Amino acid sequence: MKTGEKGASAPFSPTAPDQLRLDTRYMGEALRLARSAGEQGEVPVGALVVRDGELLGTGMNRCVMDHDPSAHAEVLALRNAARGAENFRLDGATLYVTLEPCLMCCGALLQARVSRLVFGARQPRTGAVVSIHEALRLPGVDHHIAISEGIHASEAASLLTEFFQQLR
Repeated sequence: MKTGEKGASAPFSPTAPDQLRLDTRYMGEALRLARSAGEQGEVPVGALVVRDGELLGTGMNRCVMDHDPSAHAEVLALRNAARGAENFRLDGATLYVTLEPCLMCCGALLQARVSRLVFGARQPRTGAVVSIHEALRLPGVDHHIAISEGIHASEAASLLTEFFQQLR
């Protein structure tokens, strides 16, 4: 669901145009983190967690640097946010990420009880939100996350394309 569509911003107090401005601003910060990851030889993905206008945590892919397959930007942002909040539950928080989360990251979002996910580009091979799975909408899942997509999608996709072209 794109920001501004029915249900995308329902649980949040800002009006749709205000929410779009906030989403654009925070996604710009996620893109900055993604660029930094790419400069360090990581797949360029950046993420941040925001609640009530407060930045709780940030993350960028660190799988290569940390020798850790779970060191995705989303997981690291959630870990940082939970430490800062001193609570593994992040009710009312929004996770901004430049690329559609995978199954692992969707599981972490559900466990953290994040209220909203905003992502930039779709990931047709491993995307677990809308592309190949709908992991946040599975029957029996008792926590629901509002989803907005497409904010700075072309910039996020370009970062990934350029990164992988340089590897070839």
